Amino acid sequence: MKVAVVGTGYVGLVTATCLAESGNDVVGIDKDAGKIRLITDENKIPIYEPGLLELVQRNKKEGRLTFTTDLAAAVRAARLVFIAVGTPQSDEGDADLSAVWAVTKAIAATLKDVPPGPAGSRVVVTKSTVPVGTNAKVAAILAENGCPHVDVASNPEFLKEGAAIDDFMKPDRVVVGVRKPEVGEVLRELYAPFLRTERPFLVMTPESAEMTKYAANAMLATKISFINETANLCDRLGADINDVRRGIGHDQRIGFQFLFPGPGYGGSCFPKDVRAILGMGRKVGLPLKMMDAVDEVNEAQKQVLFQKVSAHFKGDLAGKTFALWGLAFKPRTDDIREAPALVLIDKLLAEGASVRVHDPEAMPNVRAVYGDKIAYSDRPYGALEGADGLVIVTEWQEFRNPDFEVMRRLLKSAVIFDGRNIYDEKTIENYGFRYYGIGRGHRAKG
Repeated sequence: MKVAVVGTGYVGLVTATCLAESGNDVVGIDKDAGKIRLITDENKIPIYEPGLLELVQRNKKEGRLTFTTDLAAAVRAARLVFIAVGTPQSDEGDADLSAVWAVTKAIAATLKDVPPGPAGSRVVVTKSTVPVGTNAKVAAILAENGCPHVDVASNPEFLKEGAAIDDFMKPDRVVVGVRKPEVGEVLRELYAPFLRTERPFLVMTPESAEMTKYAANAMLATKISFINETANLCDRLGADINDVRRGIGHDQRIGFQFLFPGPGYGGSCFPKDVRAILGMGRKVGLPLKMMDAVDEVNEAQKQVLFQKVSAHFKGDLAGKTFALWGLAFKPRTDDIREAPALVLIDKLLAEGASVRVHDPEAMPNVRAVYGDKIAYSDRPYGALEGADGLVIVTEWQEFRNPDFEVMRRLLKSAVIFDGRNIYDEKTIENYGFRYYGIGRGHRAKG
């Protein structure tokens, strides 16, 4: 099947590449000529995602995947056109859909003179995360601009950064929102190679599909805020959230997924999507009190590591140096959008402390934000030398089993603030460290 994917960001690039991997003829489109040159001429990609570069290179070599800035030519040749552009948070907290509208109008200008065919012969698919009602407006824009014959569908993505290839190739489910059964069948054919293990292909209205994406992310964000708030209560009552998490996680109605306490969620999805669903509620006069609380709890949680650091040093952080391990909002990505590490860096710098950081992938992105305001180390141990404390912000695998004796010698002050609870407290203390986790019974004062 001939497919065009507009947008070569995270969602667009993964979508284009995985669809090419299943045998489709796919063109990735982006107005940023620099991105296209990077992918086509330099054989690189603009993001870090495990396994993606190799997959892009293989499908390019085999001729199934190409990239261009020429939207008109790519769209005209395609049966399916996926819109996978960014929908960032607006100043009002809603999703900014300006890129979606611009792409829709560009598609209409390209297809208005194309003779109409049967249902499903030309389909525009919204892949971007968009508020309920967007699909209907895309259809209206197409019709108003001479393309009433172009069908529209919603196909939300459910990709986890760091595991996106597996998530696309082996999905829990595929959700599509359509008005016509024929359009649903076209998408069923497209996704058939990924559903051979009887994973469900769920067909619903576009409005329900759009809502499904937001509801899924809102539920997962709620679980994170719940366990973080419970962890903070454990700190104040002397309970251990690790024990509590095990105690509730074995209840099959609850489960363990997303029940890991930490310094708050970040990334491009949860913060933005929770606020977008709040915006949808405001527009229809329905205050979403639970979602408001989820967002509020998460923003407060991003302060917890700083509070623990400040409490340990009795508020005297000026002139001290802190090592940070982990900058990305989660492991296996270089994404620092809404990352808790940035909140901590800002707070430490404001108190007159120095910051030395290490992350396997995210340091170039952090350097673009902070420049020489902080120091960077290519090695985890390099960040420790002479530091007054270590803060673990992101749970990269390489941080889980370090040489604690070496760490003890390098650190000026033997204290670890474990924002992901990756270490056993007793083990750490046996090496002579003072240990602070999240919800481990150590109250952060001040």
